[in-house]
Amino acid sequence: MYHSGNQMIDPEILFEKVQLRPGMHAADLGCGKTGHVVFPGAAILGEMGVMYAVDILKEVLIEIKKRAAIESLINIQPVWSDLERVDGTKIPARSLDVAFIINMLFQAKNHLAVLDGALKLLKNKARLIVVDWKKNSLPFAPPTDRLINFDEIKKWARSKGLAVQEEFDMGGYHHGVVLYKQE
Repeated sequence: MYHSGNQMIDPEILFEKVQLRPGMHAADLGCGKTGHVVFPGAAILGEMGVMYAVDILKEVLIEIKKRAAIESLINIQPVWSDLERVDGTKIPARSLDVAFIINMLFQAKNHLAVLDGALKLLKNKARLIVVDWKKNSLPFAPPTDRLINFDEIKKWARSKGLAVQEEFDMGGYHHGVVLYKQE
């Protein structure tokens, strides 16, 4: 039995916000061991779509691969990557319709490098969705100095020509933004 992680971040809501559809190419950048975006996303994408499960921990990718085999999800492609290296992800440039950065930026030392790397992977008319911890003093949240500033993300997005499509709260503990790339 796999824990889905849906108690705090419901992937179905994320999929609606980015208009995830069959046949798209998507990536969960920093997918984590539960793959709680990867597996339901892959089911939506179907056999003609691709869901990249990207993580820096190889043991996480081994588990994702095993579970994908058990669930017969042949469209999941595990990818090892250091997301803080802009060209470190082995996904073709300008090939993604959607990139998810869910609850992982707080772990990165260089948020902008992660965002720049994701931007290079997006094709025209693609969406990037970022969800991370809200800035409040919850006892189980990461330390305040690790939390991201969504105003900085929006400023970065505008400087790169991305539109801020939507900003939203995800439950009581997380905040998100959907960015749209149109060249």
